[in-house]
Amino acid sequence: MSEFSNIRKELSSLETVERELNLKQLQINRLLTITQAINNNVSAKGLYEMYNSFLSWEMGVKKMALFVREEVEEEWTCASFIGVEEDLVKEDITEELAKYQRLKNLDEEKNHPLIKQFDIVVPVLHKETAIAYTFIGGFSENEDMYNKVQFITTITNIIAVAIENKRLFKRQLEQEGLKREMELASEMQRMLIPNTLTPGQAYEMASIYKPKLGVGGDYFDYLELEDGKFAFCIADISGKGVAAALLMANFQANFHSLILKRSKLDHFVRDLNQSLFRITQGEKFLTFFIAEYDPESRLLHYVNAGHNPPVLAMNDKIELLTKGSTILGSFTELPDVEVGELHLTHDSTILTFTDGLTDIRNENGTYFDEEILEVFVQKNSHLKAEAFNNSLMKQIEIFMGDKTYPDDFTVLTCKISH
Repeated sequence: MSEFSNIRKELSSLETVERELNLKQLQINRLLTITQAINNNVSAKGLYEMYNSFLSWEMGVKKMALFVREEVEEEWTCASFIGVEEDLVKEDITEELAKYQRLKNLDEEKNHPLIKQFDIVVPVLHKETAIAYTFIGGFSENEDMYNKVQFITTITNIIAVAIENKRLFKRQLEQEGLKREMELASEMQRMLIPNTLTPGQAYEMASIYKPKLGVGGDYFDYLELEDGKFAFCIADISGKGVAAALLMANFQANFHSLILKRSKLDHFVRDLNQSLFRITQGEKFLTFFIAEYDPESRLLHYVNAGHNPPVLAMNDKIELLTKGSTILGSFTELPDVEVGELHLTHDSTILTFTDGLTDIRNENGTYFDEEILEVFVQKNSHLKAEAFNNSLMKQIEIFMGDKTYPDDFTVLTCKISH
C-alpha cells in the first residue's frame, strides 16, 4: 500500500507541476499578446481592456483598480477596475497616492474607503516619478500571492509604460502642432505688416516690431491717400496665436477698405468698430490709434480709441494725443468719438507704441513708463525716424539689463517735416 501511496503522491505532484507550467505558459502567452498589441499601436482603451481581462480571468484577481495620470499631470483617474463600486473609484485620491513609492501591503491602511478594499498597492515609477498605481485585493489564504503579485507587477509595468509613452507622444504631437500653428500665424502677420516704410515728401517713418513668441497682437500700417494726405495707425489686438492673426487679417482688410472711402475720421472709426463687432460679437477687442496728416494745410487729425497716448514733440514741447473714443470691438456703437486736431507749425516727431513697451521693467522692478518716454522723445526729436528708433532700442536694452521682454511691443515713429 505504501508503494501505491507514493505513486499517487508523485502523480499528484506531477499534476501540480503541470498546472503551474500551464499557468506560466498562459502568462507568457498573454505577455506576448500584450507586447504585440503595444507594437501594433493598440489604443489605450484596448490595452486597459486586455489588462482587465488578464487579471480577472487568467490571474483570478477579484479586486483591482488601476490609476493613471491625466493630461494634467497633477490629476489621477481610474482607468480600469474589477470588483469595486464605480462610485468609489471615481473619487479623487490624488493626495493618498503620493504616499506610495514602493510595493506595499495595505492591511493597516484605514484612511480611505477605496483603499480599504485592497490588499496591496503596486506603484509604477519612471525615474522616481510615479506614472501608475495598481491596487489589488481579494486574495484567498491558500493562494501563492508572492508569485502572482510578481507577475502582476511585471504586466502592470509594461502596460503603464506603454500608456505613458502614448500620453507623451500625444503631447509631443500637440506641441509640434502648436509650433506649426505659431509659425503659420507668424508668417501671416509678417505679410500683414509693412516690410518697408517708404518716406514721402513731408514725412518719414520707422518701426520696431517685437512679438514675444513670434506671434503677437500688435499691428501697424500706413497709407498714402489720393488727395495728397497720408494716414498711419497702430493697434493692439487682444489674444495671441492664429486667432489674433486672423483677426488682424480681417482688421487690415477693413482698415484699407474703409479708409479709402474718404469719410470723416470719426465716421471711419465708427464704421471700423461696427465691422469688428460683427466678427467678434464683443468677445475680442483692440486699442487703436489713427492719424491723418494734410501737408498742404499742415493739419493733423487723429482718433485715439483706448490706446496708449502717442507722444508728439514739436518746437521743444511735448503733447500727448489723447482725444478719441473707447476701445473698438466691444460695443455695437461707439458712445462718442472726438477727433483731435493739431496745427504742425514746425518739424514734428510722433512716437506711437503698444503697451508692451511701458510694461518693460528693469532688475529693480521699475517700469519703462510714459515719463521716461516723454523725456526720451524731447531729447531725441531732432533725429531722423530710423536713428530715433535705434537710439530708443539702445536705451531700452540698457534699462532692461539681463531682463527679457514681458510681452509683445511695437513702435511706429513718424517724423513730419516742412
